[in-house]
Amino acid sequence: NAGVGAYGEFHSMSLEALERMQVLNMVALTSLTRLVLPEMLARKHGKILNVASVVGYQPGGPRMAVYYATKAYVLSFSKGLARELDGSGVSVTTLSPGLTTSSFEQRAGASGTALYKFFPQMSAKSVATAGYRGMMRGRKVVLPGLATKILSFAGELPPRAIALEVNNYLLRRR
Repeated sequence: NAGVGAYGEFHSMSLEALERMQVLNMVALTSLTRLVLPEMLARKHGKILNVASVVGYQPGGPRMAVYYATKAYVLSFSKGLARELDGSGVSVTTLSPGLTTSSFEQRAGASGTALYKFFPQMSAKSVATAGYRGMMRGRKVVLPGLATKILSFAGELPPRAIALEVNNYLLRRR
């Protein structure tokens, strides 16, 4: 859980920063999972906990489009792999937290957006505890907190164009 994101107009973002985020959020996660999985399968036991985000359920995030897309990848990859491994003794749990009290907002450059003004933040300890407990119980997805559950559900409701416009509003600086 590296907590790397980037906020801004896509055309003005550093290509290097965008590539670093994609490599970290998708390539490293995929490669590390691939490297640990054979041994887990051989011993017929293991647990993988991947950290996605509630934004993985959203249709997109203007000014954070690449970050949202990487988290959708983590969610999709992890759900698919979890199904593939059913019955193997190895489980995959996807932790999809919402807003979490951390330095992510500032590091990503998203400070001052409506999203961080209107939605409550959970403590990192609460999020980590929920993820660990869900993994130990064999849950495929963990959505800690009521606001996170509502946002994930709302992001999957049709018409998704409305959710995209809501995200556009929430990701504007105020």
